[in-house]
Amino acid sequence: MVVKKDGISLANCIDYKCIILCLQRVFKNIWYRLSFLTIHFLEVLNPQSKTTEQRMEKRWNIKDPGIGEKVEHLSKVLNIDRYLSGLLVQRGIETFEEAKAFFRPSFDHLHNPFLMKDMDKAVDRLDKAIRGQEKVVIYGDYDVDGTTSVALVYSFLKPFFKNISFYIPNRYEEGYGISIKGIDFFAEEECTLVIALDCGIKAVEKLKYATQKGIDFIICDHHTPGEVLPEAAACLDPKRADCNYPDKNLSGCGVGFKFLQGFCQHRKLDHTTLYNYLDLVAVSIASDIVPITGENRVMAYFGLEKLNTNPGMGLKHIIKVAGMQGRQMTISDIVFKLGPRINAAGRIESGNDAVKLLISDNEENAGIMSLDIDKCNDTRKGFDRDITQQALDKIANSEDHKNRKATVLFEPEWHKGVIGIVASRLTETYYRPTVILTESKGLATGSARSVDGFDLYKAIDSCSDLLENFGGHMYAAGLTLKIENIPEFKTRFEQYVEQNITPEQQVPQIEVDQEISLKKINAKFFRILKQFRPFGPGNLTPVFVTRRVFDYGTSKKVGKDQSHLKVELIEEESGAIKQGIGFSMGEYLDQLQTGHPFDICYTIEENQYNGRSTLQMMIKDMKFPYSGEYS
Repeated sequence: MVVKKDGISLANCIDYKCIILCLQRVFKNIWYRLSFLTIHFLEVLNPQSKTTEQRMEKRWNIKDPGIGEKVEHLSKVLNIDRYLSGLLVQRGIETFEEAKAFFRPSFDHLHNPFLMKDMDKAVDRLDKAIRGQEKVVIYGDYDVDGTTSVALVYSFLKPFFKNISFYIPNRYEEGYGISIKGIDFFAEEECTLVIALDCGIKAVEKLKYATQKGIDFIICDHHTPGEVLPEAAACLDPKRADCNYPDKNLSGCGVGFKFLQGFCQHRKLDHTTLYNYLDLVAVSIASDIVPITGENRVMAYFGLEKLNTNPGMGLKHIIKVAGMQGRQMTISDIVFKLGPRINAAGRIESGNDAVKLLISDNEENAGIMSLDIDKCNDTRKGFDRDITQQALDKIANSEDHKNRKATVLFEPEWHKGVIGIVASRLTETYYRPTVILTESKGLATGSARSVDGFDLYKAIDSCSDLLENFGGHMYAAGLTLKIENIPEFKTRFEQYVEQNITPEQQVPQIEVDQEISLKKINAKFFRILKQFRPFGPGNLTPVFVTRRVFDYGTSKKVGKDQSHLKVELIEEESGAIKQGIGFSMGEYLDQLQTGHPFDICYTIEENQYNGRSTLQMMIKDMKFPYSGEYS
């Protein structure tokens, strides 16, 4: 019998497919509950029955959750989940006012530029150049920070000068920083002022030479100075020992921005025009991996806003060739999509090409130049892929390399423009300090990368008598040496690493913010979590751990080569079910399907597909079989 209401069959209103799917899920959930009990019972009877397959595990360092009183206070005054207030406390945010400034960045939070040492000198020298209509050159490094710095300062100052140009040194002929060739060229062109960006703070001898040629320099740098500062009209660098500027971690482009901010303040100009270039500053902040805290957070926040609404002509076309049109750009998108393309110009052709694109105001020209830079990036990726594989083959075919604590490889034909990238890839693969060398002008030149906690600079410094020159910091460095010194360098570098690296430093680690239940992950939680953006160093995307989860039965390999893992997991304690993706984790599918519980380490992302938005876990690591112990 079919019951009718208002002449309509209720049977026709029932979605039988939906009912069947719901019943399937209910029974599946019950089945998994029974599976949990069965597995626990078997483990008690026979603890040795657990899967014994082992793999190289990463250490999960679970951070201190913060002082309970502070977490509870913030949770109450902000009316947010205590897990979210805990994330704030971990980031040094403990009061309502600090939280307000964090969640609502403002231009009012930018420091007075005249707190930076020599800002008055820099602004006065620029003023003098404008009044006298001197010939001015904007000079910068060939990487992303350097080229965005040049594009920013050149574009802003162009209306003030009849004769203003820019100069990026050739990576292979002149190398990093201020070059003698450049100074000679400026002298020939009768330039009297050079504004050097993202370089120059250590160019003591070269600036003496420039002074002899009648050329003044304004240095806008963010690298650590040497014991002696160069003789310049002004040296702007927040890392100067005698500089009390509150924010020490600006990018090179950030220092250039502060210089222009000081100029605007000095001349009482409207800052709106300057703020329109913050998309360039955001690209530099992301690409140079500086902490996204303090002023950098403010500039990155508004720079991303500009990038996502009305980017400059050049950046708009880079976004287009990167296939990112219509997406909300993030710091990660800049790091992995935009930055490499801008960098590729300096690696393969010339950094000048990147600047020309970034300052372009012509739609057609910008389109053509962006395609050229994209081709450079394709070429760069080809070199990167081939050289990385050659390097991996060298290691795989050598017992000597396999047993070492460090990696030092030399191949004279490797492309100089990508060896830094290759060094990074090998460090990720074998997780040990790595030096990659190639030949340039009869010498071995290369890049070095380190692992977390190990001071690479000290290791290279221990071999300094073998080197022509070197520079860098704890985790990355560049060096040049005679080819005949490579064997001795390799031996001594290995000895230093072996004697000084700790066992903990030889195991990759993941910093985990919190242990959390899957049931906490919902739309409201993520809506507030999104307001922590922009993420980056100093405010990394929160990483979570959930214990004792099981495969829900639908996990599978995905991707063209089936190398990725799409998962659907159920938490034992709450019964909450979540989906996620693990890139390059397809090989672990069999371990998921053993029926044993395991722990997951992940971030939370928004997945948009066919106009529908859902939350998903981005799996960073898993631990099999369940141990319940964390190092």
